[in-house]
Amino acid sequence: MNITRLTPDDAVLEELGARLARVRKQRGDTQEALAERAGIGIATLRRIEDGRDSKLGSWIRLLKALEMTPALETLLPENFRSPMEEARGQTRRGPKDRGARFVWGDERR
Repeated sequence: MNITRLTPDDAVLEELGARLARVRKQRGDTQEALAERAGIGIATLRRIEDGRDSKLGSWIRLLKALEMTPALETLLPENFRSPMEEARGQTRRGPKDRGARFVWGDERR
């Protein structure tokens, strides 16, 4: 499932929980082992994997335990510039003097 801005919050939680469970299983971890390594309760991990609401702090601990901290940087990059900011920051093209006559390439000397 591709998560977009239009995806309902409950569907996002369900998808993220399912992804977490897949990663855990692929690594050969039990829920008990991962919860212990992350320092969270087994019930909390089960709730997260079931797609029920959870705290960001629990996700951070889980991602650290799974050695997936780069995912945290991707979540909200430190240096983010929107495309609109990029466009606003560009210098204006064309003659600086509005009264200047446009010169075609073959007219330049």
